[in-house]
Amino acid sequence: MLTKSSSLMRLVGELKKLPGIGERTALRLAFHLLKSPHNMTALAESLQEVRTRVHACSNCFAVTEDDPCAICTGNRDGGTICVVENSQDLMALERSNAYQGMYHVLEGAISPLGGIGPSDLRIPELLERVGRGGVNEVVIATNFTVEGEATALYLTKALKPYGVKVTRLAHGIPLGSDIEFVDAATVQWALQGRNEL
Repeated sequence: MLTKSSSLMRLVGELKKLPGIGERTALRLAFHLLKSPHNMTALAESLQEVRTRVHACSNCFAVTEDDPCAICTGNRDGGTICVVENSQDLMALERSNAYQGMYHVLEGAISPLGGIGPSDLRIPELLERVGRGGVNEVVIATNFTVEGEATALYLTKALKPYGVKVTRLAHGIPLGSDIEFVDAATVQWALQGRNEL
């Protein structure tokens, strides 16, 4: 029988700290790693490598191994900055191949209940970038949550004095959906954001 202080239980405890991992999944992962020591070694080396090599870009704050990152040094449209909450959102936009401008990662969203205000995010750095000139448009691509909407509203007001065009990602009914199965809030957003054909 394993004791609470055993190294296996410590591993299970650490795995449970990961998002979406509960007790049973953590146990299953721990036993899988025990059965394949090579995978355990590779995982440990990978974690150590990420810890020492990956950091935030000094310009856009996306996760990177190079500073500045490949997007900031690449052949991109420097007149457009897309503002996202985190690097995962940036990666999702990049997978679409639909955007060729620059990015700015806020590292979160405004959440008064969570104790996160504008000064806790990378908003001053965004305003500094825009203030240097050369930026024509800021695309706000925060999530469509209460926190994301609050952040978008704050950014819109904060960017107004700079005279740049501020846009928001479109939102509404997903492609291939039946309207009857879409929630009321999404239908409301879709109606408010309708376009002329």
